[in-house]
Amino acid sequence: MRSLKIAPAPEALQNLAMTFSPAQLAASFDSTNLRLDATTADIEKLCHEAAEHRFACVMIYPTSVPLATRVLKGTGIRIGTVIGFPSGRFATGAKAAEIVAAQAAGAHEVDVVMNYATLREGETTVVAAEITELTRLAHQLDLLIKIIVETCYLPEFCLLSALKLCEDAGANFIKTSTGFGSAGAKPEHLKLWASHRRTSIQLKAAGGIKTLADAQILLAAGATRLGTSSAAAIIAEALGKIPSRRSGGGY
Repeated sequence: MRSLKIAPAPEALQNLAMTFSPAQLAASFDSTNLRLDATTADIEKLCHEAAEHRFACVMIYPTSVPLATRVLKGTGIRIGTVIGFPSGRFATGAKAAEIVAAQAAGAHEVDVVMNYATLREGETTVVAAEITELTRLAHQLDLLIKIIVETCYLPEFCLLSALKLCEDAGANFIKTSTGFGSAGAKPEHLKLWASHRRTSIQLKAAGGIKTLADAQILLAAGATRLGTSSAAAIIAEALGKIPSRRSGGGY
């Protein structure tokens, strides 16, 4: 099995210039609540924070989309939801049905979990067919689509394969993680994708983004969206309302 060299190491990226303003940070955040015990009040709070800070999107479970649609009406804040989550090991038809239902409920974006286990086994044709079908469906419904590849479970040689499959399908984003895996976003993976992409596909980092330092490093590495449950806290840190915190480091 061949191995890719995915330098620089994460610690080297700590020295990158951190020049993103609070407004730029806010515009990159998919403010997320995918907790298993999330309440109606939690989702309402997430939506109000997104409207206040002008986050890019709220990212919630499908059954919370109607609630978010009501709370965010007239604000211009986009609503995203997860599909085939978190394992990706669902029938393509089931994922397609989820996408159709999400759009009908008011979602604007769908984060679809790739069947990364199948990719890891080398069945790229199967994975390509699914991603292509789901991307075509999402675009027909005027939805932005992000493909989650769960980098922590992919050997290094699969990372560029995943990027190629997402690009060939026409997905809007390739996304690192669900947040339910063994590790989250790593800047070296974003750097690898950014340096090898052939199209205008964008990169979303998710998982373990807890501090201003985490966010700045991942944006500097090439991400244009950040999925985090700490969006409001990171903005407060950027505005000097709470003390600066050390990078979250591990997941």
